[in-house]
Amino acid sequence: MKDPKRVEALKHFTEEFGVLFEQWGFPRMSGRILGWLMVCDPQHQSAAQLSEVLGASKGSISTSTRLLMASGLVERIGMPGERVSYYRMVADPVNPIMRLEMADAIALRRLMERGLEILSGVSPKGRKRIELLRDLMSFRERELPKLIERFRAECKNK
Repeated sequence: MKDPKRVEALKHFTEEFGVLFEQWGFPRMSGRILGWLMVCDPQHQSAAQLSEVLGASKGSISTSTRLLMASGLVERIGMPGERVSYYRMVADPVNPIMRLEMADAIALRRLMERGLEILSGVSPKGRKRIELLRDLMSFRERELPKLIERFRAECKNK
């Protein structure tokens, strides 16, 4: 990646990914790290390399990589003969992403069920929005595993 225009474009991609990640409720730095790990060469980067390319403190890199590892999207690896740890995006991010999606759906469905319990005896109009969200999250819970299966089947055919 010695082409300066390409490096600059990749840095913009990384920043856009960070902004998108932030809109989803994650720290922007976590998104920037994940974005960079998707496009960097080599595919593994040390904390110092991430800090340099992203213009971030080592503390921010440390905090964000821990969050990404806990989510299952990034793994820490060692290289033979080196004392430095490296980070890379997992080879197959589908399962961690779907796990997060499923957890969100379950949490929101459960919250809507509690809301419906609180509103028991209230007119159907007062419950309609909560019922709609509960039903949407129930649908999502049922359909996500099927969607993953279809996606995996389609990827095998490529």
